[in-house]
Amino acid sequence: MIFTDQLNRQITLAHPPQRIISLVPSQTELLYSLGLDKEVVGITKFCVHPSTWFREKTRIGGTKQIHQDRIAALSPDLIIANKEENLAADVEPLMQDYPVWVSNIQTLEDALNMIAGVGAITRREQAAATLVNQIKAGFAALPVRTTTIPTAYFIWRDPWMVAGGDTFINEMLRACGLHNVFGGQLRYPAVTAKQLSDSGCGLVLLSSEPYPFREKHMAELQAILPHARIQLVDGEMFSWYGSRLLASAAYFSTLTF
Repeated sequence: MIFTDQLNRQITLAHPPQRIISLVPSQTELLYSLGLDKEVVGITKFCVHPSTWFREKTRIGGTKQIHQDRIAALSPDLIIANKEENLAADVEPLMQDYPVWVSNIQTLEDALNMIAGVGAITRREQAAATLVNQIKAGFAALPVRTTTIPTAYFIWRDPWMVAGGDTFINEMLRACGLHNVFGGQLRYPAVTAKQLSDSGCGLVLLSSEPYPFREKHMAELQAILPHARIQLVDGEMFSWYGSRLLASAAYFSTLTF
């Protein structure tokens, strides 16, 4: 059968995959949610969910430090990757030897299409369709805000880095009824103290990943933005675009902005 990934590449599989490697933490969790277990033979060192897989599955390196020899030793018949989280220099050589399905996600619709696509190529179509419908229902139930709050979502410190407008995080902020003050910039720009103070930001969200922000970091930003509210948030809920989205909408509804 022929399948099309989110880069519009065609992947041909003669049989349902039995030796899958995932190079993306959120998509690893998705494979688990789709009922795949023995079929998944390799994951990254950042694939912490489910915890049993993190302890038991073979790790092939990081999302951006892939060990080609470990992958070859596992003889995969399908590799699941992502355009942003993995490096083209790592993934393109794999495409010469293995079927590689690549996701490309900026919006919630992209994420839902990814779930359906992974469900199709792993022959878990019904489980994927159920998951998509549950996620849609969760986001549809989120309250609609009458006013939006100017917000900055931080992913890094030294330098300060924020989520821009072409990111999946930006899509999740919009779902929460928040306005990204750096939405006019691309990817994850570094910002200065002056840019922050001039941004009109009324809410600062400090993510738990990739930088592990803690309460001790809040004072640094409060000095730059004395009138802004600063809050720690679970980064997985804002940036993991697989089955973690089942929990994201419920989590967003508990946040007070």
